[in-house]
Amino acid sequence: MRFPRALSAAVLLLGMAVSPAVADSSPSASPSEDDGAPTSAGTSFRTATEIEQGQQATANASTGDYLYWSFPADAKTRPTVKATVKFTSSSRNGGQTWQLDVYDGLRRRQACQYGTQTRTAATEAASVELACTLRTVRAWSEPWADDPLPGTYYIRVTAVGVGAGDLGLPVDTEVRVESKDIGGAAAVDGSLAEPLVPGIATTSQESSDSEAPKLFSLKPGGGWSSGWWSDRWVWTGIGGILAALAGIGGYALTRGSGRPSRIPPGV
Repeated sequence: MRFPRALSAAVLLLGMAVSPAVADSSPSASPSEDDGAPTSAGTSFRTATEIEQGQQATANASTGDYLYWSFPADAKTRPTVKATVKFTSSSRNGGQTWQLDVYDGLRRRQACQYGTQTRTAATEAASVELACTLRTVRAWSEPWADDPLPGTYYIRVTAVGVGAGDLGLPVDTEVRVESKDIGGAAAVDGSLAEPLVPGIATTSQESSDSEAPKLFSLKPGGGWSSGWWSDRWVWTGIGGILAALAGIGGYALTRGSGRPSRIPPGV
């Protein structure tokens, strides 16, 4: 029977047509040009410096300062934050412990799925590296849950263990954020009405005596998705088509085997 061969060809063509779309649904964030990357950090949530994912932001600071950056993260992505603190002074008196914390738009501290958030640098160390990979950002969650949700995320880097004699020593910091697209595997039935994007204070005003609030200005590359579409619909469509073809093939096979055999002449 020719039907199984036709079924195989249809499945092959369908796979070839869908595979490029599926392959493109989970790219890693590509590094952006660092020419316009920020070269300073904020000192609080309200003055956090905005950075794009893929940028490498830098800042000169002093040991003991609280350094803040902010970045946008959308649903179905898993952000990874990396920070490097370089010690530019050779007159340190002892080791230093530095910590990297990540907060969401509601200023809830988010747990790291993996990575070294806190690390102690020896006296002779030239730098210390920190990392935090968040859980996958969900499009929707229960109000009581602490799941990562779409919106603004804050990075805070500071020394949590340092001797009094080392406070104020200069350091150079580097921060970078990249995300992995998890795709339909992280899709949920629901979405937020708006991403969690709080207000921050502007730093450039005509009058130096006042500051006007504004919304966080950065968005993910394709805008805030957090909608009903995901690549899960592609696989659902494929499953439906294959089920229909299997049903047609089963019917054809059953109909063919049910025909009465031909009786030889003269019997």
